[in-house]
Amino acid sequence: MTKILNINSSVRNGDSISRKVTTEFINKWKAKDANAVVVERDLAAQPLPHIDGSTLGAFFTPAEQRTPEQAQIATLSETLVQELFDADVIVIGAPMYNFSITSGLKAWIDHVARAGVTFKYTDKGPVGLLTGKKVYIFTASGGIYSEGPAKVMDFNATYLRTVLGFIGLTDVTIINSEGVAMGEEGVNKALAKTSNTINELLPA
Repeated sequence: MTKILNINSSVRNGDSISRKVTTEFINKWKAKDANAVVVERDLAAQPLPHIDGSTLGAFFTPAEQRTPEQAQIATLSETLVQELFDADVIVIGAPMYNFSITSGLKAWIDHVARAGVTFKYTDKGPVGLLTGKKVYIFTASGGIYSEGPAKVMDFNATYLRTVLGFIGLTDVTIINSEGVAMGEEGVNKALAKTSNTINELLPA
């Protein structure tokens, strides 16, 4: 039984390209694997608090030494981390906002990228602890950033690949839906290309 963690971060709903393509991917997966279990984490419908000093204090205090308030603060992060450890496959909808990820997705990362929990420091450098999992990232952008002159402005896919790799999620496939601000034709072209990629990733 495959456990899929589906994370969506677009603040848009029905007209979100990233939500549309992640839904297509999940539905195609479930059509092939009827026993797959999907856990949904919607970072727009249920936004996470951005971390503050109290949050960091709770993170860096050993569990047995936390005050009741710190224990309560850490509960959310521990839930999010457990969702990652439980998952076999992680599907992330990550639209590009101002050349990078959404603030909601950044908040999620700040809750799950934790020293001693999802990565550790060793005498040979940092080691990620979330291993043996497959990640699919579906980006959406108004322009073209995977190639050409704007490639240097892509701090979305490049950042996600880096930070996820740091916590051990190194098997990452990125699927770009690009040029969606270029009119209806651009949207249709992007969606068709993404659908073709999904069919290649999940052949019938």
